[in-house]
Amino acid sequence: MNIQQRTAKTLSKPGRSASTDVARAPAGEWSSGHEERLGVTYEHVGVGIIEIDQAGRIRRVNQKACELVGREAADMFGRSIFDETSPEDVVQDLAQFRRQVAGEIDRYTIEKRFARKDGSYLWAEVTSTSVRDPSGNFLYAVRVQNDIGLRKAAEQALARRSEEQAALFQFSERLQYATSLPQVYDAGLDAILAALACERASILLFDDSDVMRFVGWRGLSDEYRQAVEGHSPWGRDEANPRPVYFEDVAASALPDTLKETVAREKIAAVAFIPILIGGRLAGKFMAYYDRPQQFTGPEIDVALTLARQLGFGIARLRAEHARCAAEERAQQLVSIVESSDDAIISKDLDGIIRTWNPGAERLFGYTAAEAIGQPVTLLFPPGREDEEPGILARIRRGQRIHHYETVRRRKNGRLLDISLTVSPVRDSAGMIVGASKIARDITGRKEAERRLRESERRLTELLAAIPAAIYTTDAQGKITYFNQAAVEFSGRTPTLGSDEWCVTWKLFMPDGTPLPHDACPMAVALKEGRAVRGAEAVAERPDGTRVPFIPFPTPLRDSSGNVTGAINMLVDISERRQAETQQRLLLDELNHRTKNNIQMLQALLFSAARTAQSDEARKVLNEASARIAAMAAAQRVQYGRSDASRVTAEEFLPAVCETIRQLLPADVRIECGAARGVLSNDVAMPLALILNELLTNAVKHGITDHARQGVRVSLTGQDGRLALCVEDDGEGFDLEAVRKTSSGIQLVLGLARQLHGTLHVTKNPSRACLDFPAAKI
Repeated sequence: MNIQQRTAKTLSKPGRSASTDVARAPAGEWSSGHEERLGVTYEHVGVGIIEIDQAGRIRRVNQKACELVGREAADMFGRSIFDETSPEDVVQDLAQFRRQVAGEIDRYTIEKRFARKDGSYLWAEVTSTSVRDPSGNFLYAVRVQNDIGLRKAAEQALARRSEEQAALFQFSERLQYATSLPQVYDAGLDAILAALACERASILLFDDSDVMRFVGWRGLSDEYRQAVEGHSPWGRDEANPRPVYFEDVAASALPDTLKETVAREKIAAVAFIPILIGGRLAGKFMAYYDRPQQFTGPEIDVALTLARQLGFGIARLRAEHARCAAEERAQQLVSIVESSDDAIISKDLDGIIRTWNPGAERLFGYTAAEAIGQPVTLLFPPGREDEEPGILARIRRGQRIHHYETVRRRKNGRLLDISLTVSPVRDSAGMIVGASKIARDITGRKEAERRLRESERRLTELLAAIPAAIYTTDAQGKITYFNQAAVEFSGRTPTLGSDEWCVTWKLFMPDGTPLPHDACPMAVALKEGRAVRGAEAVAERPDGTRVPFIPFPTPLRDSSGNVTGAINMLVDISERRQAETQQRLLLDELNHRTKNNIQMLQALLFSAARTAQSDEARKVLNEASARIAAMAAAQRVQYGRSDASRVTAEEFLPAVCETIRQLLPADVRIECGAARGVLSNDVAMPLALILNELLTNAVKHGITDHARQGVRVSLTGQDGRLALCVEDDGEGFDLEAVRKTSSGIQLVLGLARQLHGTLHVTKNPSRACLDFPAAKI
């Protein structure tokens, strides 16, 4: 009997055998006591033993194998050994087993993970040995399983420590070569992901407003970052912030709103690690896990090491940037001093010149070699030497001297008006060791001030000589100046700095309504920053007399465009009002006489038309009467206004249309549309005649059904031109075809030329438009 036969005999008991066709040893080969001892040994050996058939189904297990997977023997019979294997290890084990069944190998050893009943996995070393019959056919395999979980845990811990150390080393190396903060953040995020084996990470730092802001992140959505930005588990000035972590966020004591935000991001565990710079909390980094995570002491130590390195890297770059910025500012300062047009000088507390820039050379005429080492009194003209002790005394007290105006002397002896600014100079210990002096030539400014004073004197004399009330105010409306004419106009002497807005005693609107001083034209000009023109008002003197006037308030601005005050001239229009009243009376008389003459002419034309024997004569007389009516309508509008030199389109168009409509059949519909613009007298009369011809032509020839059809008229203006349009619902006419046969069209064309306009005619729609330039009023 060979070893395989003996093994089959020994390991196959009734009811526990993998299959019924396993060869059995002849009876009596082994004593029953020996078999019992082997059975006890099989059950109590310190390794798991499993017998599987060629399909991988479990046929026999010992007690240790059941303990390893946490199952009863009855639960395991008939199950495939590969169903209990981790999916990551199935392929390799199955491939080896198939080779074993095929006879290519008799034994193999593999390390794999078994799925336990509680859902966990067990690492085991499995040695699978073939059992064959005398002919070499595969009967079953005996798989011996040793628990290597502790060894694997130790290996994984060692590997994790190695990965942590490698990540820390690589992080330190990358920090040495980082030249920008984004590079530091990227290196830090890579190190956090590698050293802490987390799925996502982020870095947040306090901004200038002491709010934590994301500066780098991996795998986080915009919505999550916006929701949690600014959150910090520590106060800004907390002395010794410690790491904060949540091994299972869902079971933590975090606020519900924060837990919901974290859950939407599918974060199961999170750690907050403080970043300190110079011993003060500067921010944090965060490690995120997709599954609950148990944070161990070594892991927290690694996280703190990462945070320290990250803080050092950020601090180093910030210091480097600050140093570069300081050097750049220092270089800029040197450039400013060297290129400044002002004289920039430094001196010690004994008044000895120590530095001398090119501006000082140009201003005072001394070279640096000539000036350095000399007392600053070298620049003082006779009589000014006593200024220096006082300046030095103030410098020793740490005081700064601003824009001190004085006189200094050039090398050639010429005197200069200058403005001095003197500041203390301190050493690294804060002790005052000297002074810096900036001297600016203000000779030109002094001359300009002299000229300005002279100009103001002449202006004051000019304003006083103008025979109109003139006054000025500051930006708040307080009276700052007035001439004698303003006193005579207002009947009182205004109080400078007290009276506001206007020099008058009381103000009224032209219609007699009281006008508050803070709503007068001068107040409007100051409040709105614009000149006010075209306004009129009435001033009442203390003696009760009233004076109508026109104000001309105009804001005054500085070189930056800011309103600094205003000037106003009040023009007495009492005499003009009297002249206007007289003119109005004359115009009314002229209008009355003209209207009477036109009415008499119309009556004669109507009478002649009724008695005329010829149809042609009646037609001519009626057309003439209509034209006279149109002219009369224009004349009524013109002379019915206070300003008889012009008329608005809004008044002109409806009046003429209504007059013409009265001469047409009663059922004719005329729609008077948009009317915009201003017409001079020279334009109004010919335009009224043109409108009469076009309207009459449209009614006579353009519409056939007065109930459903009508005529539309508009007068609009744009870009300095006006357009009179007459449109009907008819078929229209060809201008060229009727140009020589229609006396009405000939009249329109002649009047259009008089207005320097052009007549345009279209058929679809039926429209006649006169385009002409708007008169300059």
